[in-house]
Amino acid sequence: MNIIGFGECMLEISGAPLALRFGGDTLNTCLYLARLAPRYGHKVAYATALGDDQLSTDLVNAWRDEDLDCHWVEHREASSPGLYLVTVAQDGERHFHYWRSASPVREYFASVQTRLEQTLAQDGWDAFYLSGISLAILPPAGRERLLACARLARERGLEVIFDNNFRPRLWSAEQARDYYHRLAPWVSLALLTEEDELALYPGAPVEALISRWQRHGCRELVIKRGAEACVIALDRQRWTLAPEPVSPVVDTCAAGDSFAAGYLAARLRGESPVASARLGHRLAATVIRYPGAIIPRDAMAALL
Repeated sequence: MNIIGFGECMLEISGAPLALRFGGDTLNTCLYLARLAPRYGHKVAYATALGDDQLSTDLVNAWRDEDLDCHWVEHREASSPGLYLVTVAQDGERHFHYWRSASPVREYFASVQTRLEQTLAQDGWDAFYLSGISLAILPPAGRERLLACARLARERGLEVIFDNNFRPRLWSAEQARDYYHRLAPWVSLALLTEEDELALYPGAPVEALISRWQRHGCRELVIKRGAEACVIALDRQRWTLAPEPVSPVVDTCAAGDSFAAGYLAARLRGESPVASARLGHRLAATVIRYPGAIIPRDAMAALL
Protein backbone atom coordinates (compact mmCIF):
# COMPACT_ATOMS: atom_id res chain seq x y z
CA MET A 1 0.00 0.00 0.00
CA ASN A 2 1.22 3.50 -0.88
CA ILE A 3 -0.03 6.04 1.66
CA ILE A 4 0.35 9.82 1.64
CA GLY A 5 -0.62 12.07 4.53
CA PHE A 6 -1.04 15.83 4.81
CA GLY A 7 -0.78 18.13 7.80
CA GLU A 8 1.39 20.22 10.06
CA CYS A 9 4.55 19.33 11.92
CA MET A 10 5.99 21.63 14.55
CA LEU A 11 9.01 21.76 16.78
CA GLU A 12 8.22 20.32 20.20
CA ILE A 13 9.77 21.35 23.49
CA SER A 14 8.98 18.71 26.09
CA GLY A 15 10.36 16.36 28.71
CA ALA A 16 12.26 16.83 31.94
CA PRO A 17 14.74 18.28 31.39
CA LEU A 18 13.20 20.06 28.42
CA ALA A 19 14.42 18.84 25.03
CA LEU A 20 13.81 19.89 21.45
CA ARG A 21 11.81 17.31 19.49
CA PHE A 22 9.10 17.47 16.83
CA GLY A 23 5.51 16.36 16.37
CA GLY A 24 2.15 16.90 14.73
CA ASP A 25 -0.90 14.66 14.57
CA THR A 26 -0.73 13.35 10.99
CA LEU A 27 3.08 13.47 10.98
CA ASN A 28 3.16 11.31 14.12
CA THR A 29 0.90 8.74 12.50
CA CYS A 30 2.79 8.72 9.21
CA LEU A 31 6.17 8.41 10.90
CA TYR A 32 5.06 5.46 13.03
CA LEU A 33 3.51 3.94 9.90
CA ALA A 34 6.86 4.34 8.16
CA ARG A 35 8.57 2.50 11.02
CA LEU A 36 6.08 -0.35 10.66
CA ALA A 37 6.30 -0.32 6.85
CA PRO A 38 8.99 -3.02 6.44
CA ARG A 39 6.83 -5.47 8.39
CA TYR A 40 3.56 -4.58 6.69
CA GLY A 41 4.73 -3.69 3.19
CA HIS A 42 3.67 -0.04 2.97
CA LYS A 43 5.28 3.02 1.42
CA VAL A 44 4.54 6.19 3.38
CA ALA A 45 4.88 9.80 2.23
CA TYR A 46 4.15 13.10 3.91
CA ALA A 47 3.05 16.44 2.47
CA THR A 48 3.51 19.69 4.39
CA ALA A 49 5.30 23.02 4.19
CA LEU A 50 8.31 24.09 6.22
CA GLY A 51 10.68 27.03 6.16
CA ASP A 52 14.09 27.55 4.58
CA ASP A 53 15.98 27.53 7.88
CA GLN A 54 18.28 24.94 9.42
CA LEU A 55 15.54 23.66 11.75
CA SER A 56 13.35 22.83 8.76
CA THR A 57 16.26 21.04 7.10
CA ASP A 58 16.87 19.07 10.28
CA LEU A 59 13.21 18.00 10.37
CA VAL A 60 13.27 16.69 6.81
CA ASN A 61 16.55 14.86 7.42
CA ALA A 62 15.09 13.21 10.52
CA TRP A 63 12.02 12.08 8.57
CA ARG A 64 14.12 10.69 5.75
CA ASP A 65 16.13 8.74 8.28
CA GLU A 66 12.81 7.10 9.23
CA ASP A 67 12.19 6.18 5.55
CA LEU A 68 9.37 8.69 5.29
CA ASP A 69 9.15 9.95 1.71
CA CYS A 70 9.52 13.75 1.85
CA HIS A 71 9.21 14.61 -1.85
CA TRP A 72 5.95 16.41 -1.06
CA VAL A 73 7.43 18.70 1.59
CA GLU A 74 7.50 22.26 0.26
CA HIS A 75 9.68 25.05 1.62
CA ARG A 76 8.77 28.71 2.10
CA GLU A 77 11.34 31.49 2.09
CA ALA A 78 11.99 33.40 5.32
CA SER A 79 9.84 30.97 7.31
CA SER A 80 10.35 28.63 10.25
CA PRO A 81 8.27 25.77 11.63
CA GLY A 82 5.66 26.38 14.30
CA LEU A 83 6.51 25.56 17.91
CA TYR A 84 4.72 24.02 20.86
CA LEU A 85 5.63 23.42 24.48
CA VAL A 86 4.25 20.39 26.32
CA THR A 87 3.82 20.29 30.07
CA VAL A 88 2.79 16.96 31.59
CA ALA A 89 0.81 16.35 34.78
CA GLN A 90 1.61 13.56 37.24
CA ASP A 91 -0.96 11.27 35.61
CA GLY A 92 0.71 11.69 32.21
CA GLU A 93 -1.96 14.01 30.79
CA ARG A 94 -0.39 16.72 28.68
CA HIS A 95 -1.06 20.42 28.18
CA PHE A 96 0.00 22.28 25.04
CA HIS A 97 1.18 25.85 24.54
CA TYR A 98 1.43 26.88 20.86
CA TRP A 99 3.31 29.41 18.73
CA ARG A 100 2.04 28.53 15.27
CA SER A 101 0.35 31.62 13.79
CA ALA A 102 3.07 31.96 11.13
CA SER A 103 3.45 28.23 10.43
CA PRO A 104 4.38 27.90 6.73
CA VAL A 105 1.96 25.01 6.13
CA ARG A 106 -0.90 27.50 6.38
CA GLU A 107 0.11 28.66 2.90
CA TYR A 108 0.62 25.18 1.45
CA PHE A 109 -2.16 25.71 -1.09
CA ALA A 110 -1.12 29.23 -2.06
CA SER A 111 0.43 28.03 -5.36
CA VAL A 112 -1.61 27.30 -8.48
CA GLN A 113 -1.17 23.54 -8.06
CA THR A 114 0.69 21.74 -5.30
CA ARG A 115 2.68 18.54 -5.56
CA LEU A 116 -0.01 16.87 -3.46
CA GLU A 117 -2.75 17.77 -5.93
CA GLN A 118 -0.62 16.60 -8.84
CA THR A 119 0.08 13.32 -7.08
CA LEU A 120 -3.53 12.54 -6.24
CA ALA A 121 -4.42 13.02 -9.90
CA GLN A 122 -1.98 10.26 -10.87
CA ASP A 123 -1.95 6.51 -10.39
CA GLY A 124 0.24 4.71 -7.88
CA TRP A 125 -1.36 5.68 -4.56
CA ASP A 126 -3.75 3.69 -2.41
CA ALA A 127 -4.62 5.88 0.58
CA PHE A 128 -4.81 9.56 1.52
CA TYR A 129 -4.68 10.53 5.20
CA LEU A 130 -5.75 13.83 6.76
CA SER A 131 -7.19 15.14 10.01
CA GLY A 132 -9.35 17.83 11.49
CA ILE A 133 -6.19 19.75 12.32
CA SER A 134 -5.09 19.46 8.67
CA LEU A 135 -8.24 21.42 7.77
CA ALA A 136 -8.25 23.79 10.74
CA ILE A 137 -4.75 25.20 10.19
CA LEU A 138 -5.58 26.36 6.65
CA PRO A 139 -7.29 29.58 5.52
CA PRO A 140 -10.73 29.10 3.91
CA ALA A 141 -9.36 28.83 0.37
CA GLY A 142 -6.86 26.20 1.48
CA ARG A 143 -9.58 24.22 3.21
CA GLU A 144 -11.56 24.12 -0.02
CA ARG A 145 -8.50 22.82 -1.87
CA LEU A 146 -7.94 20.13 0.77
CA LEU A 147 -11.59 19.06 0.53
CA ALA A 148 -11.11 18.82 -3.23
CA CYS A 149 -8.05 16.61 -2.65
CA ALA A 150 -10.15 14.22 -0.57
CA ARG A 151 -12.85 14.14 -3.20
CA LEU A 152 -10.33 13.52 -5.99
CA ALA A 153 -8.66 10.76 -4.01
CA ARG A 154 -11.93 8.96 -3.32
CA GLU A 155 -13.10 9.32 -6.92
CA ARG A 156 -9.84 7.75 -8.07
CA GLY A 157 -10.42 4.77 -5.79
CA LEU A 158 -8.09 5.65 -2.92
CA GLU A 159 -8.95 5.00 0.69
CA VAL A 160 -9.58 8.39 2.29
CA ILE A 161 -8.72 8.15 5.98
CA PHE A 162 -9.76 10.91 8.38
CA ASP A 163 -8.88 11.50 12.02
CA ASN A 164 -11.35 13.91 13.60
CA ASN A 165 -8.85 15.70 15.88
CA PHE A 166 -10.73 18.84 16.96
CA ARG A 167 -8.83 21.75 18.48
CA PRO A 168 -11.10 24.62 19.61
CA ARG A 169 -8.12 27.00 19.65
CA LEU A 170 -7.90 26.65 15.87
CA TRP A 171 -11.57 27.02 14.95
CA SER A 172 -15.07 26.90 16.36
CA ALA A 173 -17.21 23.82 16.82
CA GLU A 174 -19.62 25.25 14.25
CA GLN A 175 -16.85 25.56 11.65
CA ALA A 176 -15.57 22.06 12.37
CA ARG A 177 -19.05 20.53 12.10
CA ASP A 178 -19.56 22.22 8.74
CA TYR A 179 -16.28 21.05 7.22
CA TYR A 180 -16.53 17.54 8.67
CA HIS A 181 -20.04 17.28 7.21
CA ARG A 182 -18.73 18.33 3.79
CA LEU A 183 -15.76 15.99 3.98
CA ALA A 184 -17.71 12.95 5.21
CA PRO A 185 -18.99 11.74 1.79
CA TRP A 186 -15.39 11.16 0.67
CA VAL A 187 -14.16 9.39 3.82
CA SER A 188 -13.92 5.60 3.69
CA LEU A 189 -12.29 5.04 7.11
CA ALA A 190 -12.72 7.40 10.06
CA LEU A 191 -10.68 7.36 13.26
CA LEU A 192 -12.77 9.30 15.76
CA THR A 193 -11.64 10.35 19.22
CA GLU A 194 -14.82 10.13 21.28
CA GLU A 195 -13.93 13.22 23.35
CA ASP A 196 -13.52 15.31 20.20
CA GLU A 197 -16.78 14.07 18.68
CA LEU A 198 -18.61 14.89 21.91
CA ALA A 199 -17.17 18.40 21.83
CA LEU A 200 -18.99 18.82 18.52
CA TYR A 201 -22.11 16.82 19.41
CA PRO A 202 -22.51 16.98 23.21
CA GLY A 203 -24.25 14.04 24.81
CA ALA A 204 -24.44 11.91 21.67
CA PRO A 205 -24.11 8.15 22.32
CA VAL A 206 -21.45 6.18 20.47
CA GLU A 207 -23.98 4.63 18.10
CA ALA A 208 -25.21 8.08 17.07
CA LEU A 209 -21.65 9.16 16.34
CA ILE A 210 -21.19 6.09 14.16
CA SER A 211 -24.52 6.48 12.38
CA ARG A 212 -23.81 10.09 11.46
CA TRP A 213 -20.70 9.09 9.52
CA GLN A 214 -22.19 5.94 8.05
CA ARG A 215 -25.12 7.89 6.61
CA HIS A 216 -22.58 9.73 4.48
CA GLY A 217 -21.10 6.49 3.16
CA CYS A 218 -18.18 5.88 5.54
CA ARG A 219 -18.09 2.10 5.95
CA GLU A 220 -15.49 1.74 8.68
CA LEU A 221 -15.11 3.71 11.89
CA VAL A 222 -12.96 3.36 14.97
CA ILE A 223 -14.00 5.26 18.09
CA LYS A 224 -10.85 5.91 20.12
CA ARG A 225 -11.56 6.16 23.85
CA GLY A 226 -8.16 6.46 25.52
CA ALA A 227 -7.70 3.87 28.24
CA GLU A 228 -11.21 2.49 27.65
CA ALA A 229 -12.18 -0.05 25.01
CA CYS A 230 -12.27 1.26 21.46
CA VAL A 231 -15.39 0.62 19.37
CA ILE A 232 -15.05 -0.54 15.78
CA ALA A 233 -17.91 -0.36 13.28
CA LEU A 234 -17.82 -1.93 9.84
CA ASP A 235 -21.18 -1.73 8.10
CA ARG A 236 -23.52 -3.36 10.67
CA GLN A 237 -20.82 -5.22 12.55
CA ARG A 238 -19.50 -3.97 15.89
CA TRP A 239 -16.46 -4.92 17.97
CA THR A 240 -14.94 -3.56 21.18
CA LEU A 241 -11.38 -4.10 22.31
CA ALA A 242 -9.87 -2.81 25.53
CA PRO A 243 -6.18 -1.94 25.82
CA GLU A 244 -3.94 -3.57 28.39
CA PRO A 245 -3.33 -1.40 31.48
CA VAL A 246 -0.15 0.70 31.30
CA SER A 247 1.94 1.74 34.27
CA PRO A 248 3.60 4.10 34.57
CA VAL A 249 2.11 6.49 32.04
CA VAL A 250 4.86 9.00 31.28
CA ASP A 251 3.31 11.12 28.52
CA THR A 252 0.05 10.57 26.60
CA CYS A 253 1.23 12.77 23.73
CA ALA A 254 0.60 10.98 20.39
CA ALA A 255 -1.33 8.15 22.04
CA GLY A 256 -4.18 8.46 19.55
CA ASP A 257 -1.85 9.13 16.63
CA SER A 258 0.20 6.03 17.33
CA PHE A 259 -2.95 3.92 17.79
CA ALA A 260 -4.02 5.14 14.34
CA ALA A 261 -0.66 4.11 12.88
CA GLY A 262 -0.90 0.62 14.30
CA TYR A 263 -4.49 0.19 13.19
CA LEU A 264 -3.79 1.42 9.67
CA ALA A 265 -0.57 -0.59 9.28
CA ALA A 266 -2.44 -3.83 9.88
CA ARG A 267 -5.80 -2.91 8.39
CA LEU A 268 -4.45 -1.63 5.08
CA ARG A 269 -2.67 -4.94 4.67
CA GLY A 270 -6.00 -6.73 5.03
CA GLU A 271 -5.90 -7.86 8.65
CA SER A 272 -9.15 -7.96 10.64
CA PRO A 273 -10.43 -4.88 12.49
CA VAL A 274 -9.83 -6.56 15.85
CA ALA A 275 -6.26 -7.61 15.00
CA SER A 276 -5.62 -4.10 13.70
CA ALA A 277 -6.95 -2.49 16.86
CA ARG A 278 -4.83 -4.86 18.94
CA LEU A 279 -1.70 -3.59 17.18
CA GLY A 280 -2.91 -0.01 17.63
CA HIS A 281 -3.31 -0.53 21.36
CA ARG A 282 0.13 -2.18 21.64
CA LEU A 283 1.85 0.68 19.85
CA ALA A 284 0.01 3.36 21.84
CA ALA A 285 0.85 1.54 25.09
CA THR A 286 4.52 1.67 24.12
CA VAL A 287 4.47 5.33 23.11
CA ILE A 288 2.92 6.61 26.34
CA ARG A 289 5.75 5.08 28.37
CA TYR A 290 8.16 7.67 26.92
CA PRO A 291 8.25 11.47 26.74
CA GLY A 292 7.42 13.27 23.53
CA ALA A 293 5.33 12.48 20.48
CA ILE A 294 8.06 10.45 18.74
CA ILE A 295 9.74 7.84 20.91
CA PRO A 296 13.13 6.24 20.19
CA ARG A 297 12.94 3.63 17.47
CA ASP A 298 14.51 0.92 19.60
CA ALA A 299 11.77 1.41 22.22
CA MET A 300 9.30 -0.21 19.83
CA ALA A 301 11.65 -2.94 18.58
CA ALA A 302 9.23 -5.68 19.60
CA LEU A 303 6.68 -4.30 17.14
CA LEU A 304 9.10 -3.96 14.22
